[in-house]
This record gives sequence, C-alpha cells and structure tokens, in this order.
Amino acid sequence: MEIWINPACSKCRSAVTLLDAEGADYTVRRYLEDVPSPEEIRAVLDRLGLEPWDITRTQEAAAKELGLKEWPRDAGSRERWIAALSEHPKLIQRPIITAEDGSAVVARTEEAVRDALGRGV
Repeated sequence: MEIWINPACSKCRSAVTLLDAEGADYTVRRYLEDVPSPEEIRAVLDRLGLEPWDITRTQEAAAKELGLKEWPRDAGSRERWIAALSEHPKLIQRPIITAEDGSAVVARTEEAVRDALGRGV
C-alpha cells in the first residue's frame, strides 16, 4: 500500500494517523517532491477508475493560470490533463492510497481510508 501525500495537508495527516493507528503497512510518497510521471498518473487513474479531471484541484493557482476549468473533459484531452498533473503536482487531489488489491482511493475521509485498508486483506 502506498499513500501519496502533501505533509502540509490536514487530510493527508489524518489519513496517515489512521493508517498508523490501524497498524497498516504502507509507504509514504511525498508527491510534490517525488513527482509522479505521466505513466504513474495513468496507472493510478486506472486503479481509481477515474479521469484526470476527476482528481484535479481546480481551485489551485496553477489551475487558474492554466485555465483548466475551460479545458475539454473528453478522451481527446485526457493526455493534456495528465501532462498538467505531472508538470504541476500540486493539482493532484490528495491523499491517494493505492491498495494491495490493485485498486486505489482518494482518501479524503476516514471512511475512504478504512475502505482502502479493507482492500488490502
């Protein structure tokens, strides 16, 4: 199990605290420092069952500078979104947990973290 976090994010800290409390075996990836490649983002999207615009933080300054709200959300634009997430990792919704069963969750709630823990069994 791996969790992508920004240590400055309270939801990330809460998720890590819960994983620790449950004795979970996991690896922390500080994705702002260890930036995911486009291939890694594609793989996580596949595991999440989501599109890149579904995990994009559109209120971030970089999103506004890029005009992401106006970008098309279709198959033809998917790679453009993935490239933006890789070039501007702050745009990636957090935390993301990749579970042992091959799935992943955006773990912004305690329920989502527990869901990821349940998938590891």
